[in-house]
Amino acid sequence: MFKPKYIISSRLLANIKRITEIITNLNNQSFSGVILAEMEKKAQEISAFSSTSIEGNPLPLTEVKRILKTRPEHIRDTEREVLNYNKALIELNRLISNKKQVFDLSLILKIQKTITKGLIEDYHCGHLRQEPVFVNNPKTRQAAYLPPEHSEISALVKELFDYVNKNENVIDSLILAGIFHKQFVIIHPFIDGNGRTARLATKALLAKMGLNTFNLFSFENYYNKNVSKYFQEVGLIGNYYEIKDRINFTSWLEYFTDGIIDELLRVEKELVRKTVSPKDKLKEYHDKVISYIKKHGYISDRDYAKLTKRAKPTRNLDFRKLIELGIIERVGKGKATYYKLK
Repeated sequence: MFKPKYIISSRLLANIKRITEIITNLNNQSFSGVILAEMEKKAQEISAFSSTSIEGNPLPLTEVKRILKTRPEHIRDTEREVLNYNKALIELNRLISNKKQVFDLSLILKIQKTITKGLIEDYHCGHLRQEPVFVNNPKTRQAAYLPPEHSEISALVKELFDYVNKNENVIDSLILAGIFHKQFVIIHPFIDGNGRTARLATKALLAKMGLNTFNLFSFENYYNKNVSKYFQEVGLIGNYYEIKDRINFTSWLEYFTDGIIDELLRVEKELVRKTVSPKDKLKEYHDKVISYIKKHGYISDRDYAKLTKRAKPTRNLDFRKLIELGIIERVGKGKATYYKLK
């Protein structure tokens, strides 16, 4: 039975209180749809860049932004890795927004399959590993950690999910998500994609438990600032069977919550800065367009006419402003025209 060792240190307790304060402050404020949509887009870009960069992807943020915008047809593996991660991020966001997310093994397998598609053999995508692996030191490229035997992976993953489900309303959500993240990396259930899957799954778990900063939040950014520190805290050195009984999660949980604070403060600062910018201020009817698209996937002029009493020329101006701000894009022509989030 999985029973992680950790203590509620003064630093960890202070971090949890600080996170609660920042989230409460953000929740008590109102932000326009255009600001939130822009922040969501930026968070996706940063997440796709940072999480793949952690694993050694050399593409700079400017190139990642270009790839996500243009989605080139003929791509290299480094570009596919970014596009795959972004696709998994968007799919998870959609599940969370529609409240259809079920946090279980099938979700994890789907995440891993999405991020590794076209990068490894198909029979390794969306399946727990059936062979031994070892984890290299990112600097020396020499074996540093020997994970559990593949014959035990299924049982260890089940124990982890059982622990999460049993303690969802017992243990603080931040602690529970942090424990899941590190233990998932320790188990190393896949041939490839373990780190990226762990980070996406942790976001989904936090959202499921009420910390839904998914659209605006990218704690991968914090980890990418000091990759060596991240690997030092989340990983292990040695043979799993020789050290498993000595693993203590306290230091990692402190670091994990440090990262959430760092990102929340970045988001809070950015939101405040954008709120005072006149060009970002939208009217209630603009927000109705954005909300409708988020719910239904698209909106037509006929749909918009049912939401507002504004005349057709004015509705066209509303759509044009959202297009110019990079929030929506036009699809089709004539009566078949509709608009979707860009």
